[in-house]
Amino acid sequence: VLQESNGPTDAYAAIAKADRLTQEPESIRKWREEQKKRLEELDAASKVTEQEWREKAKKDLEEWNLRQNEQMEKNRANNRIADKAFYQQPDADVIGYVASEEAFLKESKEETPGSEWEKVAQLCDFNPKSSKQSKDVSRMRSVLISLKQTPLSR
Repeated sequence: VLQESNGPTDAYAAIAKADRLTQEPESIRKWREEQKKRLEELDAASKVTEQEWREKAKKDLEEWNLRQNEQMEKNRANNRIADKAFYQQPDADVIGYVASEEAFLKESKEETPGSEWEKVAQLCDFNPKSSKQSKDVSRMRSVLISLKQTPLSR
């Protein structure tokens, strides 16, 4: 079965290549072969250097990961120690407006009459200048202060 085509087929391309090689002068053919060898040597050398770079990069990455993990473990340990030290402070609820859970639970167990407002005062920030809230809570603050001064009678 013959196929019709407008361009050269593989057989025609092979013949054209053979014709071109036979028509080339000897010096050009030698140069082409030398160039081909030189390019193959360069490719081999570049593959070797690329492999060396990959190995070096892999080694550097492993070392970096080890250092990073060590640093993270040190930071975690330091943060745990700092957290424990922070929550054991007597004024942990005032510093940074974070209440220590242990201190809060300890104080909440002490049920002495009249100590409710001290607990409220500990948990609330009554300083209007240090308040960094976006909402205006001055009215609520004034209500709590007035209730503390004159408690409701039952």
